[in-house]
Amino acid sequence: MVELTDSTWISRLGFIDFAFQPIVNIHTGTAFGFEALLRNHEAAGFATIDALFDQAFKEGMLHQVDLVLRKKALAKFSAFKQDCPVKLFFNLDNRLLDSGDYAPGNTLATLESYGYSQDDVCFEISEKHKIYDSADASKTLAAYRSQGFKIAVDDCGAGFSGLQLLYYTEPDYIKIDRFFIQNLAGDPKKRLLVSTIVNLAHFMGCLVMAEGVETPDEFNSCREIGCDMVQGYHIQRPTLDTGALKTRYPEVKPLTGRDRRNSASKDRSLIKTQINPVRPVYSDCDIITLFEKFRTGEDASFFPVVNHYNEPLGIIRDTAFKDFIFSKFGRQLLENPAFGRDISRFITKLPIADIHSSVEKLIEVYTQYNGHEGLLIVDNMKYLGYLSPHSLLRMINEKNLNIARNQNPLTRLPGNALIHDYFAEALADITSGYLLIYFDFDNFKSYNDTYGFRNGDRLLLMFSDMLKKASLGENRFAGHVGGDDFFMGIQGEAIEPVEAEMKAFAETFRRNAESFYDREAITKGYCVAKDRNGAIREIPLVTVSTAILELPGHGDRSCSMEQVSLIIADLKKQAKGAATKLCSATILDYSLAKTVDPQAQWG
Repeated sequence: MVELTDSTWISRLGFIDFAFQPIVNIHTGTAFGFEALLRNHEAAGFATIDALFDQAFKEGMLHQVDLVLRKKALAKFSAFKQDCPVKLFFNLDNRLLDSGDYAPGNTLATLESYGYSQDDVCFEISEKHKIYDSADASKTLAAYRSQGFKIAVDDCGAGFSGLQLLYYTEPDYIKIDRFFIQNLAGDPKKRLLVSTIVNLAHFMGCLVMAEGVETPDEFNSCREIGCDMVQGYHIQRPTLDTGALKTRYPEVKPLTGRDRRNSASKDRSLIKTQINPVRPVYSDCDIITLFEKFRTGEDASFFPVVNHYNEPLGIIRDTAFKDFIFSKFGRQLLENPAFGRDISRFITKLPIADIHSSVEKLIEVYTQYNGHEGLLIVDNMKYLGYLSPHSLLRMINEKNLNIARNQNPLTRLPGNALIHDYFAEALADITSGYLLIYFDFDNFKSYNDTYGFRNGDRLLLMFSDMLKKASLGENRFAGHVGGDDFFMGIQGEAIEPVEAEMKAFAETFRRNAESFYDREAITKGYCVAKDRNGAIREIPLVTVSTAILELPGHGDRSCSMEQVSLIIADLKKQAKGAATKLCSATILDYSLAKTVDPQAQWG
């Protein structure tokens, strides 16, 4: 084993400590691993962390120094690691593979001395330094992988080696640099670039980690785009105290739950019904055992391969053994020690997707892949089963049918069931602000009676088209309650500008609706028709009344669905009598004890 004997370096490294930062599942908040981050480099005599490694490389001692640092990180992390199956992510300087003191075979011995296995460690390779001999580097990294180690490409997009590094390392994980995550929600170019990286990673069978996530907007954007894991201050800052680390970060769950646009939870039961729990083989499975599984004609064209944490590594197809199955001496060749018993050479990567993903995201991941197999499905990165292409088609068909069933047949807007879901989620999410907006036509029955239901439907379609355009945006939702009643929900916007927007919206509708009348009615500003009581009188032209109820993202606003329905019905009644045809209130100021019409109906 390589040992550091230089007294100067031994003294320097004595000052070094490690902080740890969690990498968590973006859907559940379960800790997948922790990155070891070097600290106290100033006390060791270096201006920056990079300067430490630059000096070690310059002196030809990079591998010796790295092994000492690995031991320090492993020893400290073991206090936390002993009771939970999480990974230690350790940064590996690319130049280590080109260092004059590099010698293979030291890592396993070091792990064993601290009670770790290969499944416990992931080496992060950064784009900051070029791999000088790509062939040798690829061979070395392949050796790491064949021993069971995972490889992550760190700071993806920040360096100059870029796609070349991805090509040669064939990583298990890709970590997207903080630069691309910062202000991701408001930067279309960054969203496009991150989305491209995520699609490329999933095509390669890699999982994606977003680094430097610091705000709820960045978190939600990463999840919408399809990142699998997140790391950053928004979850937890790096800490020197291992006692502050957790196996699960429950604050992630509300972040996911608050985002109404995430329909994944509704898809989960549908996905579960289609998963085929193909029994996997372990990565240390004997080649002969695996060979016999195929040779004896088990009804499988491939087997998923997992490590001892049940994390999928890929699949082994029956075609990988074709030459041996049909060879007279195929078995003897596989049994030959010179050939080796390692099955990693037969593993092919397959796209991996989380059970918490939406059906659309699963389809997107699959379509990026050019193979015939489907997807490996995981929960908290643990293998659950396999989704075939036929299963994916069945899921998207079933979901499309469900969407059609829950749409209004005329306007194709979400109907009462989905509106009800929106209400329930908005009321449950007491940390986000919402505006619940109800639209009700004025004098619509008289228009229908005079001009016919076909023209009435045309008027409804015109309004629905306007509403669809007004509801464009990730924080807006539009629905059709039924008849001439419509709904819009807005998350995270102030009420004052929305009030102004709704007044302008109603005025635009009023002008557009005039074109549905004959010239005489437009000139007079009314038509002669029966009112709701059957009396013939002058009926004003169609307009729309708007009721807005604000659910602030602060304070005690607990309220039942029934109470909210009564409040909105009362606001709608007030709006119809107002000159502006609009009435708004905040639920904090609206007394629930206030007398409202007990006969008021929601919709």
